[in-house]
Amino acid sequence: MTDASAHDRRQPADGLSHVRGSGTPPLQHITIPEFLARTVKRYGNQEACVFCEPGERWTWRDLMERVDRFAAGLLSLGLYKGDRIGIWSPNRPEWVIAQFATARIGLILVNINPAYRRHELEFALNKVGAKALISASSFKTSNYIEMLHDLAPELLRAKPGNLKSDRLPELTTIIHLGDDSVAGMHSFADVTAMGGGANRSRLDAISAGLNPDDAINIQFTSGTTGTPKGATLTHANVVNNARYCAMAMRLTHEDRIAIPVPLYHCFGMVLGNLAAVSAGTVMVFPGEAFDPLQTLSALADETCTAVHGVPTMFAAMLDHERFDEFRLGSLRTGIMAGSPCPISLMKRVVSQMNAGEITIAYGMTETSPVSFQSDTGDTLDRRVSTVGRIHPHVEVKIIDETGDAVAVGQQGELLTRGYCVMKGYWGDPETTSQAIDRDGWMHTGDLAVLDEQGYCNIVGRVKDMLIRGGENIYPREIEEFLMSLPSIQQAQVFGVPDQKYGEEVCAWIVPTPGQTVSEEDVRSACEGQIAHYKIPRYMRFVSEFPMTVTGKPQKFVMRDRMIEELGLKIDKTA
Repeated sequence: MTDASAHDRRQPADGLSHVRGSGTPPLQHITIPEFLARTVKRYGNQEACVFCEPGERWTWRDLMERVDRFAAGLLSLGLYKGDRIGIWSPNRPEWVIAQFATARIGLILVNINPAYRRHELEFALNKVGAKALISASSFKTSNYIEMLHDLAPELLRAKPGNLKSDRLPELTTIIHLGDDSVAGMHSFADVTAMGGGANRSRLDAISAGLNPDDAINIQFTSGTTGTPKGATLTHANVVNNARYCAMAMRLTHEDRIAIPVPLYHCFGMVLGNLAAVSAGTVMVFPGEAFDPLQTLSALADETCTAVHGVPTMFAAMLDHERFDEFRLGSLRTGIMAGSPCPISLMKRVVSQMNAGEITIAYGMTETSPVSFQSDTGDTLDRRVSTVGRIHPHVEVKIIDETGDAVAVGQQGELLTRGYCVMKGYWGDPETTSQAIDRDGWMHTGDLAVLDEQGYCNIVGRVKDMLIRGGENIYPREIEEFLMSLPSIQQAQVFGVPDQKYGEEVCAWIVPTPGQTVSEEDVRSACEGQIAHYKIPRYMRFVSEFPMTVTGKPQKFVMRDRMIEELGLKIDKTA
């Protein structure tokens, strides 16, 4: 909870954009197994997990029993502390078990995007030298088993646990989720059944030998250029970040949090699962992937008090034709993150979904992930115009091109330092040193502005900036203006090539449901409100944006489509 001293520490001093989070409550130097065991001891017979799709319910003791059996099974396969084990699956009960079972014995869990295809999977597994992989059979249009057999045809004649693959040389073991027998693979149930006897009795000693600063998780950053980078996080990174996020939401053991966001991302596994462990909160999983109707049903049927999501998820629920059928009176809080929230949407979340204490959070995978979060008591205006104030034990400054802290109210690049900063990018010391400087500052690449009270506003990406005829243009500024118009629900702005100006402004726009808007309407609204060179030359009105699995708009996809549609030429010498 916040207190007076914390409030004071979160405000800039000396007129510079440099703030430090409160020193209270103190950091906890513990591992994930210790973190879970403490909660199980306190709330053992209370409900811990609800999986709506398969209809499973577990108490905290049920969860711990499943975790221990699977952890012992992994030991029986010859997997030990420091080994990397991938998980390629949507939100399923086994994902939750695997998260805590791998941590129980010091394995490094490698989160693999469920949307990955062959090339991306091959890259991820080989980059970290994964020894094992837990894989779903399929997800949406992806047939995971088929892709694995394509990558490693040796599976068809391999004994489970003894794979020798030319393209995946480090991978020896694949554990599939499902009841069918699959050539060359163990089933999840089989591995769980192996978890008895001597290996079960070793678990406590192994957990006791773990260090909170050990690497425990690798998450690949999505990135729009280059190959993905494996952000490597520790027990202490994610445990403490989860604690402070739970505190900002004021979660307790009486809360029930819906988690429709993907577990492979920090949003699900840290801000969802680990935050729930922090407070003994019930985890409610509506389905394998976000579906507005499934999520609304879960919120109502399970009397959820909290829900996580990106703005587009909340909009999809509110705009669903059956929204009025669901009673959401129990809802109170949660986290909205991933992209800016239009004030019109926030007002609807508060008034129509009853989430009057919904919080806004900002961060990145490399910072475990949250460094700024609004408080449940912050005004609605603060929650839509800023990402809140700094978390405890985190330090942030905003710098100019020379590396000096800018004055309060001026924009610059946001740098973060503290317990939350990752160990580095796996197997990539050069890229790590480019991201984390000698003084421990993580260079986020985000442009930000800090006000006198310490509230932060993210105004864009350093690399998102486009240059039109010598004028620097920051897309976020234009997006915020467009979304202030009643007829526009969402907007994404980016640059496209132009022979005369170098780049031109392009906007993809999602109109507000029930309203119509034209290019002429948008240009008329912009006239006299924003500089002429910021007014989009090209516009497209769409029903939705191309998104990542985590709900982030993919501007590079939009840009490529516009270049092709408009027949624009790219200056390859630029």
